[in-house]
Amino acid sequence: MFEGLSPIYAVYAAAALTGIMIAEGLYLLYAGRSDKRTAINRRMKLSENKISQEQVLVQLRKERGLDGGSRFSLDRFRALRTQSGMTMPLSKFLMMTSGTAAALALVAIWYGLSLLSGLVLFCVLVPVLPVMTMRWMRKRRHKRFGIQLPEALELITRGLKAGHPVPVAIAMVAREMADPIGTEFGVIADEVTYGSDLVSALNNLFDRVGHEDLPLFVTAVSIQTSSGGNLREILDGLSLTIRDRGKLRRKVRAISTEGRMSAYILTAVPVLLFTAIMVLMPQFYRDVWGEAKTWYMLTGSVLWLLLGNAIMFKMSNFRF
Repeated sequence: MFEGLSPIYAVYAAAALTGIMIAEGLYLLYAGRSDKRTAINRRMKLSENKISQEQVLVQLRKERGLDGGSRFSLDRFRALRTQSGMTMPLSKFLMMTSGTAAALALVAIWYGLSLLSGLVLFCVLVPVLPVMTMRWMRKRRHKRFGIQLPEALELITRGLKAGHPVPVAIAMVAREMADPIGTEFGVIADEVTYGSDLVSALNNLFDRVGHEDLPLFVTAVSIQTSSGGNLREILDGLSLTIRDRGKLRRKVRAISTEGRMSAYILTAVPVLLFTAIMVLMPQFYRDVWGEAKTWYMLTGSVLWLLLGNAIMFKMSNFRF
């Protein structure tokens, strides 16, 4: 049966089998260490470093820029950094974004942009890049937090039904749920442990996260703390309300997809066309590149494009 086969195929088969076994060994090594390497959330990971819970709280606040160490950041910029969930030192982050801005300006100069215009582009990108990056990080974090919040409220409700007080039920969320909500609720538990009252800790949570559904939770707990009431029923109803808000938000987003996609396409087509011309035919604009009227027309075109996009996004964006 195997008489006509060349011995080289046996070598190929052995090599393939060896590669598969090496890949499986690496996967098992990775999977076996993953539980130890990735704790359920950032707070639990810091707790594994044999430091006190107070030091964990101090470290978390320092990473989020809540220790007052960022003297040169404006209040709104600092709030944006905190709500983005960024743990990188602010100075390192600004160095990276400034380096990216310099690289983009150099590339633009390399492709024919004048030195003065490249300097203007660099000066514009230096403040814009970090803000846009952190806004994107905050949006992504809010999306994950909004998905986790109803589950966290249900977990707190189950803890209350089991007879635990509210701080203990919140601490259960910190132990059982992943980031971002696990660490944020863990900070609440730590702040209550070290002397803060629950309402102040919840208000600090809203300042750190900034999610639009959090005031409902903060208000419910504040009212229950001051005047009493059945918090379990309140949180059950609140969880259902937040889920319904999420469904409505996703429904509106699906309905407005056409307008947003039109804005994306109308934005991308001139940019891609201009890039293709500059790459394939760099001499196309060479004769008019130094004319001032060319830059006036390009600036006007960009402004009209941005204005049209702003109107289209405004028409397809529903805030509720």
